[in-house]
Amino acid sequence: MLSLGLLIIRLVFGLSFVGHGAQKLFGWFGGHGVKGTGGWFESIGMKPGIAMAIIAGLMELVGGLLFALGLMTPIAGILIALTMLAAIVKVHGPNGYWSTQNGYEYNLAVLAVAIGIAITGAGSFSLDALIF
Repeated sequence: MLSLGLLIIRLVFGLSFVGHGAQKLFGWFGGHGVKGTGGWFESIGMKPGIAMAIIAGLMELVGGLLFALGLMTPIAGILIALTMLAAIVKVHGPNGYWSTQNGYEYNLAVLAVAIGIAITGAGSFSLDALIF
């Protein structure tokens, strides 16, 4: 049952991050693409904006895909955790804890899941278990 629980967590969080990366990189799922995301990054002091959008989008897309597959799970967890840490520092941190105030509550929860799975492992329903 533990591995089934880990699979559900990995799929939900991993595929959500694939979607977030696709929003930034391709403008899919209501996203603004590299140009729009890059412009927003510039407006919050992350320069050069387009390069930062590509980096963030790739970290989310690749990290999310690896996380969902349970492949190189520690690396996937770190990629996701780093994007959440950046979101906390650059966007949500100054607003306090609660997400109702645009705070970092949600980002911290995702960061904890990513680090927790990276430390514990992906479980037996994963490519890590199959390969390693």
